[in-house]
Amino acid sequence: MSSAVLRPAVLADAPVITELLNEIDRIEIGRPETDQHTVEADLKRPRTELAHDSWLAFDDGRLVAYGLLWDESGGERVDIDHYVLPDHQETGLHLLAAMEARALATARANQAARAVVHLHLHSRPTTDTALLVARGWSVVRRHHVLRRAVDPASDLPPKAPAGVRLRACATEADRVRVYELYQRAFADHFDFQPRDYRLWLSDIQGERLDWSLVSIAATDELGDAGFLLARDDREAMGWIRGLGVLRVARGRGLGAFLLRDAFARFAARGRDTVGLGVDTENATGAPRLYERNGMTVHYAVDTWEAVLG
Repeated sequence: MSSAVLRPAVLADAPVITELLNEIDRIEIGRPETDQHTVEADLKRPRTELAHDSWLAFDDGRLVAYGLLWDESGGERVDIDHYVLPDHQETGLHLLAAMEARALATARANQAARAVVHLHLHSRPTTDTALLVARGWSVVRRHHVLRRAVDPASDLPPKAPAGVRLRACATEADRVRVYELYQRAFADHFDFQPRDYRLWLSDIQGERLDWSLVSIAATDELGDAGFLLARDDREAMGWIRGLGVLRVARGRGLGAFLLRDAFARFAARGRDTVGLGVDTENATGAPRLYERNGMTVHYAVDTWEAVLG
């Protein structure tokens, strides 16, 4: 084992964790894109006990690796984050082994016979992926982070398709409606984890969200049928957290309308770039929708999986 000093994280560690993640960002994608409030939100996940579900590794006082575990399924599915600087792979491996043991214990506490653990990594990560493969991990999915430049002169509010109305998420009832649409629209997507309203609000950092950027699309015959969930608290770019259209309403131009409306809103706010993440194997045609509307690949993220127990 390496000589690194290990301990659990506390909320006050958010600044140094952010510094580490931005150092890794610079290596993997060329610039820092991690905000401290995102790290703080992760550390405050409702189903994470920092004393048991977080790991910090220091080498001569410098944070060199960080891990976090959370359980959204209440069953066998467990998620982890794992970050390590390139020249500290032995320390990273030690953290990973501890996280695997905790994941299996978490799943068994949920009365599951095994743990199915997912880890999201940049497609060319600072982690030595040969170490993951040697421990039985494999890539099961790839997502792309896309981005697009926006400009207030060219990204104007789009005209609504016939019979379509758009409204901002202005009330608590609207928020609940977005939650319901989100759960229905994403129910058949890869690795979707159903959750109650409270956990969903925590997941999207609802207390920080500017709900005026969240839109609901309705049609004359179907009523509320689509939504776009965006946030404007990232330094790097405006961010579309989710765009969903109910299956029965797909193919009517709602997705493109919601997307173009978001581009216009961000441009009007002075943003120059908008980003989002998409499953490359998404069966609804989302990658093609985003490509048709000018979004290009910023970087790729792989979902790694290990089945333990």
